[in-house]
Amino acid sequence: MNTVLNISSYKFVPLPDAAALREVLLARAQALQLKGTILLAEEGINLFLAGPADDVRSFVSQLQQDPRFADIAPKESWSDTQPFKKMLVKVKGEIIRMNHPTIKPAEGRAPSVAPATVKRWLDQGHDDHGRPVVTLDTRNDFEVDEGTFDGAIDWRITKFTEFPDAFRAHLDELKDKTVVSFCTGGIRCEKAAILMREEGLEHVYQLEGGILKYFEETDGSHYKGGCFVFDERRALGADLQATGLQHSSEA
Repeated sequence: MNTVLNISSYKFVPLPDAAALREVLLARAQALQLKGTILLAEEGINLFLAGPADDVRSFVSQLQQDPRFADIAPKESWSDTQPFKKMLVKVKGEIIRMNHPTIKPAEGRAPSVAPATVKRWLDQGHDDHGRPVVTLDTRNDFEVDEGTFDGAIDWRITKFTEFPDAFRAHLDELKDKTVVSFCTGGIRCEKAAILMREEGLEHVYQLEGGILKYFEETDGSHYKGGCFVFDERRALGADLQATGLQHSSEA
């Protein structure tokens, strides 16, 4: 029986007090006996937590009392065991490392597209203006190997810092298309979409909420395989249930 609530969420928002916030969030999560990983940086927060539903939601409710996080809306899934071994709260240079300091999502997002719209575009084979649509996987190669959209562009990057150079090498191939960038929960494709727009790609969007939101709001069509997650569940299917063998990995 699935009794453990798993959540993931992120927000790009200036956090000059990231170091102090680390102590507050760690104490709060430990008091609720939650496990997972929270990453903090001056650019925002990225979190993965699991525990009894009431405790997880209590943590989220307390987090939302900070005006900077008032609109955080975590994606939820369930498991029958705790998928994390410990509770970690870390302060990093970036909540998702790109090594591209001019990319600041808190100062303005790239346009996003809802999962239902992406499904409709893929159903019909073009966007609402008749342009061909391609999906661009911004994840690492081992994540892509677990599952991805049919025909997705995959540049076989091994870490996200490789994405800018990979994009520049393939820019001309994308200019006449509508590009939907996607990742697990939205954080990487958000930075990727901003970069691509800044470097001259006109028709590029980020999949709102990433693959997990696509699974939540559609029937998962056009996606083959599972969505890799950085915990012991390994991957989630379109029903947001664990698939395959379990393993241990850090979020």
